[in-house]
Amino acid sequence: MRVENRVIELVEEKIADRPDLFIVSVRFLKNGVLEILLDGDQGIAIEDCVQVSRHVGYHLEEENVIDTAYRLEVSSPGIDSALVLPRQFEKNIGRDVQVKMLDGTKKEGQLLSITGSTVSIEEKVKEKGKKAVLVQTEIPLDQIKETKVLISFK
Repeated sequence: MRVENRVIELVEEKIADRPDLFIVSVRFLKNGVLEILLDGDQGIAIEDCVQVSRHVGYHLEEENVIDTAYRLEVSSPGIDSALVLPRQFEKNIGRDVQVKMLDGTKKEGQLLSITGSTVSIEEKVKEKGKKAVLVQTEIPLDQIKETKVLISFK
């Protein structure tokens, strides 16, 4: 069994009673870091990360799943991390996002919704000599390279 698969099982076991929490990713990096990224519909507390870390660390050691030195890191995705899961898009509805498309273009606007295969944003479109207008744009998920929440300090 791959290390990541066992770690996912352990994390799911620990957060089973917390339907508001979810796994974003689990990666065992070449530098020996076992990275677990968790999030929640209302964010995630440090204490939640601590509890998951203790649970996973204990079981990995007991079961001797990893036979080399490693460092376990459990955290939430950073503020500048790309949105990966539909659930992350849902929790950020109403916020401004930047969408990088596979063709290299970028779109910015307020995230309105996500359906099974598309993301909807409201972007300002300015034509030469005219006022900017708000336009709702549907973007197919398979055309998106990366979506990040824009941070505003207003």
